[in-house]
Amino acid sequence: MAAEHISKTSEAYPMKGGDGVHSYANNSYYQRGVIDTAKKLITDEIADKLDLKNIVLSNTFRIADLGCSVGPNTFFAVQNIIEAVKCKPQCEGFDPQLLEFQVFFNDHASNDFNTLFTSAPPDRQYYAAGVAGSFYCRLFPNDSLHFVHSSFATHWLSRVPRSIVDKSSPAWNKGRIHISDLEDEVVKAYEAQYAEDMDCFLHARAQEVVRGGLIALIFAGRPNGTPHSQAPLTFFFNLLGSCLLDMARKGIVSEEKVDSFNIPMYWMSPQELEAAVNRNGEFRLERVEKLPGVTNVRDLPISELIAANIRAVSEGLIKAHFGNIMLDELFELFRMKVEEELPLVKSLRSTNFFALLQRKAKD
Repeated sequence: MAAEHISKTSEAYPMKGGDGVHSYANNSYYQRGVIDTAKKLITDEIADKLDLKNIVLSNTFRIADLGCSVGPNTFFAVQNIIEAVKCKPQCEGFDPQLLEFQVFFNDHASNDFNTLFTSAPPDRQYYAAGVAGSFYCRLFPNDSLHFVHSSFATHWLSRVPRSIVDKSSPAWNKGRIHISDLEDEVVKAYEAQYAEDMDCFLHARAQEVVRGGLIALIFAGRPNGTPHSQAPLTFFFNLLGSCLLDMARKGIVSEEKVDSFNIPMYWMSPQELEAAVNRNGEFRLERVEKLPGVTNVRDLPISELIAANIRAVSEGLIKAHFGNIMLDELFELFRMKVEEELPLVKSLRSTNFFALLQRKAKD
């Protein structure tokens, strides 16, 4: 029987590639810190939930990292998983020296895979392959993956909700570039897009992950019942939107361009993830846990760190919409506004979650 395929239109939002001063590779220390906080949870869950005897039919264990970007964080995450699998008691009948690992690094075709593989650890203990495509679609054959990992990726929607850029829609998000609690219709549009995307994500993984296999998600979210406006990243993107409006007033960009620009990100709550898992019905949500906070790991002013991180994440999206002539000016203005709001910024507490899903056994 042929594998089921899903066709879903998905827009690409690659992180800043290369290894330059503004690259994601050099400005994702915070994301690396969050991955480190989840290491013990992944190790414990693999020790407790992964049944190698029943899910690995050969000596090859297959891992996929979805939304891998350009490294180096993806390599740390993968190594954590491999070490945890090797630490299973005697690998449950497998000789640790004979068990082989195959790792698939996935992201959109426009991702900088050249930088990714150039920076791959030379002493890696696995066979590596790149898989281009949206994780909201099928990427792998049926029952081919034993462990799926995705960190700081599922908050990217497959596209900007169409209604929020439609001037005739009550959800038109004029004057703002991200979700806001000010307009119920905007919130509903983002929520509907998230629900559709997560349904597609889980439906695709249900075909690809073997029964008993695991999915580990690390995501920036918001606690159950928390308004979107209280998410720190919402605050920063709204601040970035105010910078764009300032530039529009100066005639540097057009106001129409600002009105038609929106950030396709959504901070899901554990309750929303649980609802999506229940709708799908093919996985059990084994664990959801809030991760500890991450301290500043670079000796730089907070405003510089935040501006550098937001630029590495969103530069491609902004450049595609506005062009690149304004990037330096935009992010210097953003940095200055973060500096002005420093007392409030220091009070913000990012909320990151770890979630573990397990593919159900046959009834």
